[in-house]
Amino acid sequence: MNETAGQAVVTVTDLVAGYLPGVNILNGCNIEARKGELIGIIGPNGAGKSTLLKAMFGLVKVHSGTVVVHGEDLTGLKANKLVARGLGFVPQTNNVFQTLTVEENMQMGLFQRPKDFSERFDFVTSLFPELGKRRSQRAGSLSGGERQMVAMGRALMMDPAVLLLDEPSAGLSPVKQDETFLRVHEINRAGVCVIMVEQNARRCLQICDRAYVLDQGRDAHTGSGRELLNDPKVVQLYLGNLAETVERDEADQRRAAEPGS
Repeated sequence: MNETAGQAVVTVTDLVAGYLPGVNILNGCNIEARKGELIGIIGPNGAGKSTLLKAMFGLVKVHSGTVVVHGEDLTGLKANKLVARGLGFVPQTNNVFQTLTVEENMQMGLFQRPKDFSERFDFVTSLFPELGKRRSQRAGSLSGGERQMVAMGRALMMDPAVLLLDEPSAGLSPVKQDETFLRVHEINRAGVCVIMVEQNARRCLQICDRAYVLDQGRDAHTGSGRELLNDPKVVQLYLGNLAETVERDEADQRRAAEPGS
């Protein structure tokens, strides 16, 4: 965990956003991510967690408020312009080109700077050696955890200053979830500021520097991961139900994996 984070890389101020005119999912959300930080975004279903990332990445209409990256107001810019300015995004689903090979997926991630492919591919495979071994394999034939690796690797090809991750552990077995969190930590240690929405709230708080609890489209609580894990109000209102859901899902997955089940 990074203890020496410095100046703000991303500042989201009073963000109001939604999918339909007059219907807001975010209702004045505020977050900040500083250089070198791993930020967690947790909260109940429907709180606006994924909408927040999509609004930051220009995929949801921002009705008011600002998204500032490195001092530049990028509110409402299209995704291709945001990528060029150092923002990367990995959606929860449909996040790889399944008919393309791993290498071709990486090329798609760097289509704005194709001459840098060798350098960036070397960097990505230094973090994820398995991608180098499977560079000629079609992404659609990979496991869920491997596809998540491809998606993160592709987003890293443009050398982003900030990486937005939407539910990176969703749908994975407990073992693959642990591997995914390890990869996220390695990306952060490589110098990339990470903002991660995560349904596994306790695990997220264990690895992040700071976190925000979203509720009804607003940041209801904030603090270090350790502070929120030990905040009785946060535990009672949010972590209890979230943890029970995650533990139940993991127990079901373990039972399904048992021989003879």
